[in-house]
Amino acid sequence: MRHAHTAAEVRAAEEPLLASLPPGALMQRAALGLAHAVIDFLGGAYGRRVLLLVGPGNNGGDALWAGAYLARRGASVHAELLADEVHAEGLAGLRAAGGTAAGAEADRRWRASEIDVLIDGIVGIVGRPGLRPSAQRALCRYPGVPVVAVDVPSGVDVDTGRLPGDHVRADLTVTFGSHKIAHLVAPAAEVCGAVQLVDIGLSLPPAAVRSLQAADVARLLPRPAESGHKYTRGVLGVRAGSATYPGAALLCVDGAGSGLAGMIRYQGAAADAVRLRHPEVVGEGRVQAWVVGPGSGEDAGQALAACLADDVPLVIDADALAHLDGPLEVPAVLTPHAGELARMLGVERESVEQDQLAHVRRAAERYQAVVLLKGPRTLVADPSGEVLVNVTGTGWLGTAGAGDVLAGLIGALLASGVMPWQAAGIGAWLHGAAATRAAQHGPLTASVVAATLRATIGDLLHPGAERS
Repeated sequence: MRHAHTAAEVRAAEEPLLASLPPGALMQRAALGLAHAVIDFLGGAYGRRVLLLVGPGNNGGDALWAGAYLARRGASVHAELLADEVHAEGLAGLRAAGGTAAGAEADRRWRASEIDVLIDGIVGIVGRPGLRPSAQRALCRYPGVPVVAVDVPSGVDVDTGRLPGDHVRADLTVTFGSHKIAHLVAPAAEVCGAVQLVDIGLSLPPAAVRSLQAADVARLLPRPAESGHKYTRGVLGVRAGSATYPGAALLCVDGAGSGLAGMIRYQGAAADAVRLRHPEVVGEGRVQAWVVGPGSGEDAGQALAACLADDVPLVIDADALAHLDGPLEVPAVLTPHAGELARMLGVERESVEQDQLAHVRRAAERYQAVVLLKGPRTLVADPSGEVLVNVTGTGWLGTAGAGDVLAGLIGALLASGVMPWQAAGIGAWLHGAAATRAAQHGPLTASVVAATLRATIGDLLHPGAERS
């Protein structure tokens, strides 16, 4: 599990460590980890030209001390000082190691084309979002230079993932002690590049924002008992599709038919097409969970009411989302995209896209349900405020019908007994991992993602097993 802490949580964890270590020791740990990450990024230090953009405070100090280490390893290091007062010990250390420094308005030492990497030490995790004009001007002088950010790209909103103003776009972000929310939550996550964590010895509590990793998903996947049968493994009901959109029913059942539930029951206008493709699917009867809404059209409200009457967990997707009017009394996973979530909350889509974490939490509280906000970094919020961020997937997953597959997959997990928050998080992870696997062979469609789910799940259940 990857944990993303707030700036305040990280600072609180640093305090006892700072009190127990010699002055400057914690910064030296961070700077050494940063320097090694830069060396790996460049493929070496000797002969490289490294430019530091240095602001006030400890973030600038980390950059200066890392620059000193790189200079001792044979790099040519120069710091542009973007503030009247920077970390004095770090600046002295850089100069003692052979590096140079000058104010931001001094003559440039190098042209952009001569620089191998720019280290962003402008603003740290306690800085205000956005950049001052001096920092903006400095960045504009070096277009196209690869950027390594110290802790977070300067200018991002660390605790929300928002991008409220000008900011750095990094190729690599080296962070200390813990991931920060901006590393996981879009849109800020999209400007972090690759994120490398340096362990500096912090003792941190569990975070409210987390990300599942492969080992977590493998541990949480339902496994049938040796004495189990189709009913004990869970029966999923699917109410999806219509005469206008029969494909939505097929794709939803494709996702549900990943093998995680023991039986699927389908009710809807596309029954003949579903059974032709999935002869194992049956009709009416008792279920342990429902999926409702994909492609349901004008019948979505009636279908939702029928599912709610069964008093079992359900996944509410697409057309059915428009028929929600308040807190739900059964366990549920709602799966809107940004436009649908905006309508559910009565706000503009742009507002949701700019502050995704706040809006998905607000929706989960309002509807008293798990809310999965689909996007490049899908968020899964519980009414308690806890959030899972999905980091699997590929841009090819932005394709028609992919959400129908995801709804069916989450429904199968619910029917098998997985709790809603975990079912949504596991489903999003598997969906993204299957898409990434399928995209190795080129562009994909939703049907291809669904067809890749079983192999993706099998690799988690039986790692290292040979597959035909």
